[in-house]
Amino acid sequence: MTPRIEDYALIGDLQTAALVGRNGSVDWLCLPRFDSGACFAALLGTEENGHWRIAPQGTGPSDVCTRRAYVKDSLVLETYWETRTGTVKVVDFMPQRDKAPDLMRIVEGVSGTVDMSSVLRLRFDFGSVVPWVRKSHGHRVAVAGPDSVWLRSEPPVKTWGQQFSTCSSFTVSEGESVAFVLTWHPSHSPRPKLIDPHKALQHTLHDWAKWTDRCTYDGPYREAVLRSLITLKALTYAPTGGIVAAPTTSLPEEIGGVRNWDYRFCWLRDATLTLGAMVSAGYLEEAEAWRDWLLRAVAGDPADLQIMYGLAGERRLPETELPWLAGFEQSRPVRTGNAAVRQRQLDVYGEVIDALRLARVAGLDDKSHAWNLQLSLLGFLESSWREPDEGLWEIRGARRHFVHSKVMAWVAADRAVRTLEENPELPGDADRWRAMRDAVHAEVCEKGYDPERNTFTQSYGSRELDAATLLIVRTGFLPPDDPRVVGTVDAVRAELGSDGLVRRYSTEGASVDGLPGDEGAFIVCSFWLVDALHRTGRTDEARELFEHLLELRNDLGLLAEEYDVPAGRQLGNFPQAFSHIGLVNSAVDLAGVDPAGNDPAG
Repeated sequence: MTPRIEDYALIGDLQTAALVGRNGSVDWLCLPRFDSGACFAALLGTEENGHWRIAPQGTGPSDVCTRRAYVKDSLVLETYWETRTGTVKVVDFMPQRDKAPDLMRIVEGVSGTVDMSSVLRLRFDFGSVVPWVRKSHGHRVAVAGPDSVWLRSEPPVKTWGQQFSTCSSFTVSEGESVAFVLTWHPSHSPRPKLIDPHKALQHTLHDWAKWTDRCTYDGPYREAVLRSLITLKALTYAPTGGIVAAPTTSLPEEIGGVRNWDYRFCWLRDATLTLGAMVSAGYLEEAEAWRDWLLRAVAGDPADLQIMYGLAGERRLPETELPWLAGFEQSRPVRTGNAAVRQRQLDVYGEVIDALRLARVAGLDDKSHAWNLQLSLLGFLESSWREPDEGLWEIRGARRHFVHSKVMAWVAADRAVRTLEENPELPGDADRWRAMRDAVHAEVCEKGYDPERNTFTQSYGSRELDAATLLIVRTGFLPPDDPRVVGTVDAVRAELGSDGLVRRYSTEGASVDGLPGDEGAFIVCSFWLVDALHRTGRTDEARELFEHLLELRNDLGLLAEEYDVPAGRQLGNFPQAFSHIGLVNSAVDLAGVDPAGNDPAG
C-alpha cells in the first residue's frame, strides 16, 4: 500500500527536516539544509532512491505501526509497534545542531521481546548517487563527492551490507534500548564529535518545552494553534530567520499530474500573515528574525524585487527536472528550483510594506533603514501598479490585471499613509500616497467588480473568480458590511467551494494558469473563507467551517497545501507553512485579536 501524503510525520532541527512514514521509514531528508540535495528520496521515487526503515522483523513496507504521537508539545516522534511477542517504541528526532546535523532513532522495549531490523539505503543527490560505504572504528561511513554520512549504534548491533544497503538486526526486551545516530558532514572534513543520543533526546525535549512555554495565545483551539506554531518553527531556517513554504518538492497538486513544484524557499507572499501569526502568539523574537530576513532579502533595486528567495536571501533558484525520479504516485516531473522566481507579482510590494508596518505596530525594534526601503518600494510601485502581472498564484499563462495585485498596491499606499499618520516625525509625502491609494481604489472598484453578479473578479474584465479576493475584507480595502464584500464572499463560496473547502480559481477550460490538469481545494483559501465569514457577521458558519478544516489534519495535526475532496486525502507539498499560518490566524481572528491593529471596518 503506497503511503499517502498525510501518512508522514515531520521531524527537524530548524535547518532541515525529515519525513517519517507510518511504516517506520524515513523517506525524505535533505542535508545539510532544507534546499540541499536529498539523501533519502523514496518519497518521490522508490526505496532504491534512498530511505531508512526501522521496524519489527517480518514486517514489510506496507505494514504500518500501531500508533504514533509527538511527545507533548515537541517535534519528537514516538512510534509504537505491538507484535505477538511484545511492544516496541521507536523515538525519532533531530536535535538542534551545534555544527553537524544528526538524525537519531532510539528503539526502546516496552514489553516482552521484539526482534527488529534496520535497512539504510543512502542515495545522495536526490536518489541518484550510490555512496561508497566502509567500516571505521565501529561506524559505517558512506562517502560520495561532497557528502559523507556516519552511522553508529549504541550499543553496537550486527550490521552488514546487502544490495547497496546497510542492514542491521537486533532484539530489544522490556527496559532495553538501541540508539542509532546518523550524522552528515562535508566529506573533506574530519569526523564530527560524537553525541550521546539519550542526552540529546532530553536536550531536545527541553528545548521544545522552553520554546512552547513562550506561547501567549490562550484562546479557543489552543492545542491546534500550538501544533501549527511548532510546525512553523520547524520550517524556520535558524541561521537566517527565513521560513520555507514547505520542506519538500514536487508533492503533486493532482495525483499523476504535472503541477509539482519546489517549495523549499521563502516567499514574500507569506510575510504579513506569518508576522501576524507570530506576533499574536507572543513569538516576537521569531517575528523579528523573519522581519530582518525580509529586509536583507529585498534590499537593492525595487525593480528587482522577487516573489521568493533562498534561505539566506539567494536570488538564483534555477528550475531543473530530475528524470530519474518517478514522482509521488507517478506524478511527473519532479522539479528542483522554481522558475516562478522570475515572475512579476506586484502584490509582493504590498506584502512587504504591510509586514513592516505590522512589525512597527507590534513594537519590534525599528531598523533605521526600513522606512527608507519602504519609500523606495512605494516609489517604484507608484509608477508600476497599473501594469499587468502574474498574480499571487504564480500563473504560467499570460499576464493580467489581477484584482488581488491591485488591492495589495492599495495596501502599500494605505499602510504608508497610516505609518506617517502614526509617526509624523518620519519623512514622506502622505498626500502623495493618499492620492495613489484613492486612484487604485477607484480603478479596482470600476474595473475589477462585476455589478451583474455583485462580486469582485479574478482580473479586470474577466468572469472568473479568485479566492484571493476573500482577503479584501482582511486588508480593510472595503468595510465588511459593504454589499460588494458580502457578494464576493458568497460568490467565491458558491462557485469555487466544495464541501466547505475553496479552490484558488477554476482550472476548467482554458485555465488562466496555462497548465493542464486539475488541483485540489487550497487549504489556506478555506481559512480565508473562515475569516471572511467571521468578519461579515457569520461567526457561527465561520466556526463550523474552521472545525471542519481541523478534521482534515492528519493524526499529528499536520496539513499539506491542498485537499482532494472526492478522494478525501491531502495533496501538495507537506507540511505547508501557508496552511498552518491560515489556521493560526483564523483561530486568532475568531478569538477577536488583530495583531496588526487594523480597524475591521476599513
